[in-house]
Amino acid sequence: MPTPRRALIVVDVQQEYFDGPLQIQYPPREESLANILSAVKVARANDLPVVVVQHRMPEAAPVFVEGTPGWSLHPALEDHLDPETKRIHKQYASVFAGTDTADWLHAKDIDTITIVGYMTNNCDLGTAVEAEALGFAAEILSDASGAIHLANEAGQVSAQSLHETLMILLHSNFAAVATTSAWVDAVDSGTSLPKSNLVVSAIQGREAALS
Repeated sequence: MPTPRRALIVVDVQQEYFDGPLQIQYPPREESLANILSAVKVARANDLPVVVVQHRMPEAAPVFVEGTPGWSLHPALEDHLDPETKRIHKQYASVFAGTDTADWLHAKDIDTITIVGYMTNNCDLGTAVEAEALGFAAEILSDASGAIHLANEAGQVSAQSLHETLMILLHSNFAAVATTSAWVDAVDSGTSLPKSNLVVSAIQGREAALS
């Protein structure tokens, strides 16, 4: 198989996910942050394009208002960036919606995006799903992303259950799921990450349920 032409997409590593009401709960946010920073370092060392995304909401919103402390990138990430980093602001879940991200990546002949950052259950998911129709293969690093506890009229779910379930969902169709360490090995070797598909996942799921 041809060597993937990768870009690293760093999604919304903003202070709201560390200090605000949207604090990442699983995996532990300091652990996921360390893996995100490792991925950025590896991308830079291998001349992979890096896109850093910040979510932006209107002034009346409770979170992500531009200029507020919660809107800012985590300072550890800022310290890892260089002038060549592509920075975008978005207002929807997907990093592609309403931005020039897809055009920028296509102009660089990128065919594979690696997603890290927050949240698994919103912007990471939205980005991975939209990537397919735009012609990109997607990867997501399970230990460099994270979810929050959720509860509403439909029920409740822990961050761990939510994150782990979405990793299974994504790997079944939308994105190759791997650890940061496995991704680094794939980058070093110039190989694609393995991904399942919906039929195989369904058969294996049925067999697991019957065992």
